[in-house]
Amino acid sequence: EEKFKRINEAKEVLTDPEKRAKYDKFGEHWEHGQDFRPPEGGGWQTMNPDEFASMFGGGGGFSDFFASMFGDDMRSQFRGARTHRRYQARGADVNAELRLTISDAVDGGKREFGLGTVQPCPTCGGTGEMGNHVCPTCAGMGRVRGHKTVELKIPKDVRDGMVLRLRGLGEAGEGGGQTGDLYLTIRLQGDANYRREGADVFADVPVAPWEALEGAKVDLRTLDGTVTLNVPAGTKSGQHLRLKNLGLSHEQGGRGDLYAVIRLAMPEDASDKQRKLIKEMKEAGPNEVKGGARR
Repeated sequence: EEKFKRINEAKEVLTDPEKRAKYDKFGEHWEHGQDFRPPEGGGWQTMNPDEFASMFGGGGGFSDFFASMFGDDMRSQFRGARTHRRYQARGADVNAELRLTISDAVDGGKREFGLGTVQPCPTCGGTGEMGNHVCPTCAGMGRVRGHKTVELKIPKDVRDGMVLRLRGLGEAGEGGGQTGDLYLTIRLQGDANYRREGADVFADVPVAPWEALEGAKVDLRTLDGTVTLNVPAGTKSGQHLRLKNLGLSHEQGGRGDLYAVIRLAMPEDASDKQRKLIKEMKEAGPNEVKGGARR
């Protein structure tokens, strides 16, 4: 009676496209659908052609009795059914933040960062199976939680709050399914060269005393590449020169400004001639400097 019950169940599955699809996906537990979860360490126990043959003494194939009941076409359909088809699902997308300094954004290049995520199982290669058995490492899921290192090439036009989509760097799929994507939000922060106040950026710009006295053109590295800064004659140390719309992006749209903060500096290796000229400038007077804490 049990054998005929299984035969009737097989016929019911093979003649109904919807039930056949469920059987291909969930095996003998097709009636339970997605509510069924296989026991850990176990595989699908689905019927195969040899099981039917053994019921009716057919040895290594289908018996004549089975063929007379179902017909050759249905027999070939069942032979084509997969006995170990696993459920597959695309991996979830991952959202993460990466903090870069403004100097990182200005200079570009590459940046490595660690990411904890779900990865393909190293034992079964993400299939969830080892031969005809469930992979013992991932319990048939095809993935495990782990840590990986990601290398990012910093885009030239990177902006604070920009979201980068890195395809295939999200969570591994289940049962060998497609890997999800990584959505990386960039956060820019100040550093020794560039200070941040809201969307405005302040950058120290060293100039020689004679450049400040006579005026000069100085190359300045910004988020938009190298720009030429005009230093007016008579510029004082600490003076702010404003470059509009070269700062960071505002949340409400638009951009802040870049302020070049002038810092007087001497060359590290001043020549004898330069020292002589400075001495002559001192002797030419007036040379009294006032302001700040100086008396």
